[in-house]
Amino acid sequence: MAFNKINYIILAISMAIIVIGFILMSGSGSTETAFNEDIFSPIRIKVAPIVCFIGFIGIIFGIMFHNKEAKKS
Repeated sequence: MAFNKINYIILAISMAIIVIGFILMSGSGSTETAFNEDIFSPIRIKVAPIVCFIGFIGIIFGIMFHNKEAKKS
């Protein structure tokens, strides 16, 4: 197989991190009659995209990770 157990664990953790990042980005928006200042909160603008980016980097790492010990067996 191309992936082993460690690769799948890394991929699952990375996907969970991405989902957490998207949950941090979600929330109510402004309407035509009311302006919601929470759109510009630091969690939505700065923290959530960084969390998603870390998750995407983790997916790349999970795909590229090669366990030398598993190949010897």
